[in-house]
Amino acid sequence: MNQKILPASGNMKEFEQFLRSPYEMGVFLDMHMAQLKNIHHMAKQHGKKMIYHMDLIHGMKSDEYATEYLCQEFKPYGLISTKANVILKAKQKGVIAIQRVFLIDSHALEKSYKIIEKTQPDYIEVLPGAMPWMIAEVKERVNIPIFAGGLIRTEDEVLGALEAGAQAITTSKRELWEYFAAKG
Repeated sequence: MNQKILPASGNMKEFEQFLRSPYEMGVFLDMHMAQLKNIHHMAKQHGKKMIYHMDLIHGMKSDEYATEYLCQEFKPYGLISTKANVILKAKQKGVIAIQRVFLIDSHALEKSYKIIEKTQPDYIEVLPGAMPWMIAEVKERVNIPIFAGGLIRTEDEVLGALEAGAQAITTSKRELWEYFAAKG
């Protein structure tokens, strides 16, 4: 993956801004299941690859059955979830599987390591991503590519996360999309 910024859309206005951006890949965070068809078609028309956050699709249970349905009907580029069964089903269906991990405390992190060991996702998204020392620690421990997201607000925080080993940054902060798009 060459793209260092993964624009994250939380609503249709942000999604439309992403569609006009030079980025090929984006994340849709928070949607109603009735929006899926429209979002899928719009992304396809613009040549965009979408990653959907399975846990944030309202009206759809975040489980292996919904994952199978989404993969068959909409063929997303990737799915993000905190749930092992979603990650395993996405991998089975040939969809990029991204395990979301919250860096809350040592206990939660150890629990996440056990889930990651079981699911072997394609990527891990760590939140908050504004802690470069934790990105480096997680990367060293699991040896799986990392996306950093959550509470990254400045160009320096993006660069810090990338220098710590994150492969890309997921962000809904449009100023960061524009800044890094302009830098090429």
